[in-house]
Amino acid sequence: MVNPDFDAATGRYLNLVVAGQKQRVYVEEAGSGIPLLCLHTAGSDSRQFRGLMNDAAVTTRYRVIAFDLPWHGKSSPPADFMNRHYQLTTELYIDTIMAVVRGLGLDRPVVMGCSIGGRAVLHLLMRHAGEFRAAIGLQTTRQVVGRLTGPQNQLQYLNRPDVHGSEAAAGLLSGIMAPQSPADERWETLWYYMQGGPGVFAGDIHFYKDSGNMDPQALKAIDTAATPLHLLTGEYDYSATPAATREVHELVPGSTFTVMSRLGHFPMSENYPHFRTYLLPLLDRLAQPKPQAESQPTPA
Repeated sequence: MVNPDFDAATGRYLNLVVAGQKQRVYVEEAGSGIPLLCLHTAGSDSRQFRGLMNDAAVTTRYRVIAFDLPWHGKSSPPADFMNRHYQLTTELYIDTIMAVVRGLGLDRPVVMGCSIGGRAVLHLLMRHAGEFRAAIGLQTTRQVVGRLTGPQNQLQYLNRPDVHGSEAAAGLLSGIMAPQSPADERWETLWYYMQGGPGVFAGDIHFYKDSGNMDPQALKAIDTAATPLHLLTGEYDYSATPAATREVHELVPGSTFTVMSRLGHFPMSENYPHFRTYLLPLLDRLAQPKPQAESQPTPA
């Protein structure tokens, strides 16, 4: 009898309505326990969290969930996509995340996002803080730094007929991974970008560069006593530098911040074994029950 060697994750399609539009969203999950909702980077998909979903040290305590944004990975674009220009706005992004949370019936999940997902967790804490147990931001900034700060139309070359847009996107992103990360994992991370739909990466960058930028005063209003915020940033990343994440940390009272050595912009996929040395202690802490408030003496 054949004993198939399956990965731990299982996937299904979740039918949602987001901003009045029907969406068919692909969702993968593994494990049981505290929901851990994972948000992928711009132009990629949920495969970035493959290592996490196959890590028994995580899945014995956490129900790890990752989904492909509409237009990405295995998620379908809307029915009239051929007549539309894809552009990710803050409102659309946050509404999509919350539609997934409610569609799956998640009870105060931990949310972890990278890059655009790392920016999204800040917006979630501002708008829906009470619906999350904690937030983990990977490569989180309040605005873009480095090479992606040029005009948005610079990315339109990805859609030129004489340019292979997906390979060009992979070339653009190959320089923000750590040289110490295993070559096969770096190349698989880039492969996800090589499979991206036309205009999707550029559409996500609209959120990352313009719509999703955050005002310093707004960050100061985030209440980490109600929903903790933990920031982890790889040192090899010119688009989301440790200095840029430190700025967020210094603006958000009570947040924590760690620079991850020998990691770049995609820590969860470019070198998961090394990334987990930073993530597991944090997940251990978040899994601990909150101490009960000390009982007060009854007034006489």
